Amino acid sequence: MDEELLAFEEKLLEELKGKFVNVTTENKRRALVTSVAKRMNPGISPHDIDELIDDMLDLGKVTPMLTDQHIEDIMINNTNNIFVYDSKAGNKKLDISISDRAELDRFVKKLQLYSTNEAAKGNIMDVHLPQGGRVNIVTSPLGYDITIRNFKAKALSIIDLINYGELDYQIASRLWLYVDGFRVRPANMLIAGMPGAGKTTLLNAMFSFFRPETRVITIEETYELDTSTQENCVKLETKDDMPMVELVKNSLRMRPDLIVIGEVRGAEANDMITAMNIGKITMGTIHASSTRDIINRLQHSPMNVPKDILHVIDALMVVSQVWEHGSISRKVVQMSEISGLETQVLLSDLFKFDYKTHRSSPILPSITYRDTLSNLLGVPPPDILEEEKVRAVILARLNQLGKRDLRSINETVRDYYDNPEATLQRMGLVNVHPIIKV
Repeated sequence: MDEELLAFEEKLLEELKGKFVNVTTENKRRALVTSVAKRMNPGISPHDIDELIDDMLDLGKVTPMLTDQHIEDIMINNTNNIFVYDSKAGNKKLDISISDRAELDRFVKKLQLYSTNEAAKGNIMDVHLPQGGRVNIVTSPLGYDITIRNFKAKALSIIDLINYGELDYQIASRLWLYVDGFRVRPANMLIAGMPGAGKTTLLNAMFSFFRPETRVITIEETYELDTSTQENCVKLETKDDMPMVELVKNSLRMRPDLIVIGEVRGAEANDMITAMNIGKITMGTIHASSTRDIINRLQHSPMNVPKDILHVIDALMVVSQVWEHGSISRKVVQMSEISGLETQVLLSDLFKFDYKTHRSSPILPSITYRDTLSNLLGVPPPDILEEEKVRAVILARLNQLGKRDLRSINETVRDYYDNPEATLQRMGLVNVHPIIKV
């Protein structure tokens, strides 16, 4: 691109800053650029417009990484270097970098096409890319430090996670039971782990188990959850004038059946517990390394949840990155239920990851939550666990049939809720029968 056209592009990028936010297709973006370019320079040639559009929509060195399903994060350290976080190998330094400040500034201006004034916070800005990626840009003395979270084009399902070895059918069917609760009492649940452990991925996979009529309110700092399986769903995102704590409070006025909090980290924890206490089922993620650590974090600053009301949480899970067979994998390393309160909150471990055998070994069957469902349904406690086994068989059969994506699983789950016997027959599970029908 010649210098004159490059200078015009600089003005065009400034004019179009934030204008791509609600423009959903490339054709519409091309039409917008053409319209603004002709307004700014009526004599511009179609060839020059095409060249401008191609350059403005191209993120250069980063573009191939955005479609690589193994790359989770792209870290651009000014003009020094570029690192990526590979899901199998961890952090890797690339042999490429942004060549100079001029290229870096132009790259940031291209990213700003997708920004909004609400997202910009002085020298810190968050941007949503069209393919779902999230960009964090921080101004520094050397220019900009940029981190791109690269979301998968297709969200991983619970069966994908089973096939990747993160959990087994027994744990997956337990999650199905927690999410469903036979309609009478789904579980209040928190998923913990360190950054990058896969908390949101696991939370998202459980959307396949939601009943179709469920009114879901999701609250996130940045949109990450794939809610495409849910029709009665509201997606909320925090802003400066709408912090997490206010959105959690407001969600109670929206007649929710289920509130999903992207990450619990502050004063909103008390409002989350309040929601649970008044019968609104709540799920969310939290930074912690064990189920006991979850309890400790909830009890202390900045959350400060009183100990005597923590029993409204039913289930706690921990996911972690584990070095296994020469590469990094994610595992469910602990699952617990809150079983009572004495001098401290009592926890019953149901599963725990064994770092020697690399398996999540069962420790105890569900007792507290199982008995809650047993009392509400008026059925013997063993029937609850037998139904859990039936659902494990369904998930295994779906895997055999190649129906592994979120939507396919959700369709089968909905059919099972509607007519369990007929669904099992259609799947060829003629010797399997539902234990509990609601």
